[in-house]
Amino acid sequence: MSAIQQLAPHVGKAAACRALGMPRASWYRRLQPIASLAARPTPARALPLAERQTVLQHLHSERFRDQAPAEVFATLLDEGIFLCSVSTMYRILAANGEVRERRDQLRHPEYKKPELLATAPNQVWSWDITKLLGPVKWTYYYLYVILDIFSRYVVGWMVADGESSQLAQRLIADTCEKQLIVPGQLHLHADRGTSMTSKPVAFLLADLGVTKTHSRPQVSDDNPYSESQFKTLKYRPGFPDRFGSIQDARAFCQPFFRWYNDEHHHSAIALLTPAMLHYGRAEEVIQRRQEVLQDAYARNPERFVRACPKSQPPPTAAWINPPVLTTASEGNAHSFMPTGVSKSLTSSADRNESSDDRPRNALKIPARQGGICALTKIVASPFHAEPRQPVLKPTSEESRH
Repeated sequence: MSAIQQLAPHVGKAAACRALGMPRASWYRRLQPIASLAARPTPARALPLAERQTVLQHLHSERFRDQAPAEVFATLLDEGIFLCSVSTMYRILAANGEVRERRDQLRHPEYKKPELLATAPNQVWSWDITKLLGPVKWTYYYLYVILDIFSRYVVGWMVADGESSQLAQRLIADTCEKQLIVPGQLHLHADRGTSMTSKPVAFLLADLGVTKTHSRPQVSDDNPYSESQFKTLKYRPGFPDRFGSIQDARAFCQPFFRWYNDEHHHSAIALLTPAMLHYGRAEEVIQRRQEVLQDAYARNPERFVRACPKSQPPPTAAWINPPVLTTASEGNAHSFMPTGVSKSLTSSADRNESSDDRPRNALKIPARQGGICALTKIVASPFHAEPRQPVLKPTSEESRH
């Protein structure tokens, strides 16, 4: 409130409210004095204080201390004593803080919401496991996928016939080695599955110097990028209802991840492919696109009503649960989005990532994709970690062409 009052004389009230993410109507409403609530009058039929104490004494007595109010009411009524109704007994007990569940209730601890920011590749990875239906009922194959949230590049994947912490440990170690991860560089985010929270994986990440974070229990949108990528996989036209064998599953995943990393133009990263963004080729591609747009504008300027079209720049950051700005004078929180970052869908139902690759409760961020091993290598080993490729910058003569 005080910040808006300080900015308003300089930039105007509407601009100040927009800058701080507060609706103008809410600001005006909070300027109004808060009306004090009148105390609720005591009903005329309420029991006087002395009679309430008599009811409490009966309920606290050795005779009735372990009895329910209905049992007390019936017993006293049989003895020719009427104090009050059963509901009044409950109201008197509640007013004294003596109504609660008799059994001990499990109280879940409050888990801190993970807030992760990536401004470049290989800063935050997200990984998860999904089931692929096997040839008959109750048979599954398990697809492990590690995704860079900034570029959406699938840095490693594996198809196995079971969910195992040892397999996850080998995949993570191999992927970190291929991507040249150094200690202290990477955050690895996952949900709370058994493989994700296992001790072998935790010990491996500690040895590699990788910080691990987990989603909150029963919160579906704390790992949005992996869930969105799985939806893209399962909504592909060629995705089968069932796989005949584990070799069929690996054979399907190989061209899919090649397409996803190298050919799929991701709508959340300015229609770049994940590989372009992951390996530093985004600026070059956007510059070439802008030259094409300028050439089209020069040939037919009448087709563009306002001005020459501009290529969409890639996002500069990717968030898992962007921070919430809370003013000190108010208890209300407002979403705060850093400059240059666009917010993604926050609804419970995701759109198909093929048409809109933004996950729930996450920011628009670039996706990345990379090459996949050959089919012969897939059959030989289920682990697939994408090697880190050098960033090639064109010389001055090459950039002219």
